Amino acid sequence: MERFIILALVGLAAQLVDGALGMGYGLTSTTLLLTAGIAPAVASASVHMAEVVTTAASGASHIRFGNVDKTMVKKLIIPGSIGAFSGATFLSHLTGNYVRLYVSIFLILLGIYILARFLWLRDAQKQEHKALTNKFYVPLGFVAGFFDASGGGGWGPIATPALLSQKGMIPRKVIGTVNTSEFAIALSATAGFMLSLGPSKINWLWAGAIMLGGIIAAPIAAWIVKSLPTKILAVIVSGMLIFTNVRTVFSYSDISMDIILPVYAFLIAAWLYIVYYVAQREKNSSMAVSEPKRKTS
Repeated sequence: MERFIILALVGLAAQLVDGALGMGYGLTSTTLLLTAGIAPAVASASVHMAEVVTTAASGASHIRFGNVDKTMVKKLIIPGSIGAFSGATFLSHLTGNYVRLYVSIFLILLGIYILARFLWLRDAQKQEHKALTNKFYVPLGFVAGFFDASGGGGWGPIATPALLSQKGMIPRKVIGTVNTSEFAIALSATAGFMLSLGPSKINWLWAGAIMLGGIIAAPIAAWIVKSLPTKILAVIVSGMLIFTNVRTVFSYSDISMDIILPVYAFLIAAWLYIVYYVAQREKNSSMAVSEPKRKTS
């Protein structure tokens, strides 16, 4: 019972992160199961089984708060579902652990790009948004879905920053859209694991625990996305992306902890400062807009 409660709390925290930032549920939950000694394929299968329910709850919450671009969802789910099914089948036979190293390096660079766009290019969202075609959505959906199933998480970390990097994208719309479309990806990945591993390989108790925590957190996370300013959301997403993937890269190296710990401390301090800086700038901007209204009243 104690383990069930702990896993439910982990599922709650993971869904708060995922629902608010568009990434993190699968990676957080899978990491915990791997730490407990669960095989990668079984861990990913259990998490995706839980995600079928949590992503449905998260998607419904985001739709309610107006955070979803339904056209974008339709274009993502088909290639994403195919990729997720393929990734689940792949992971059932291979671990694919070193693939994440190369993906992490790519995501670090993408996180830096997003941070620069929303931090220094003040009118990035006002630039004319060109309609994205299937040449963009199909490879993005397939790759993100494949790595999500084969790596225990990756739909959000790949799809969210890739969409945010496009001109004119609104962070809360991207996050809500990615979370909503993840239901189809989780369903397809679970189907792949079921066919490859069989239902007996899924840890139903653990999946139920993290599922329960995720359901509770889903509407809270959607409200957070609706309430926070878009630039603050973008900075939080990029910071989490950079820090998480730097840790992954270090895990493949023999660098001493005497060097790694100061790097972590610097990244966290810089991240917190940038969040504070952007929050203050947004506050001053909103005050400047409201000031003329008070004078004319």
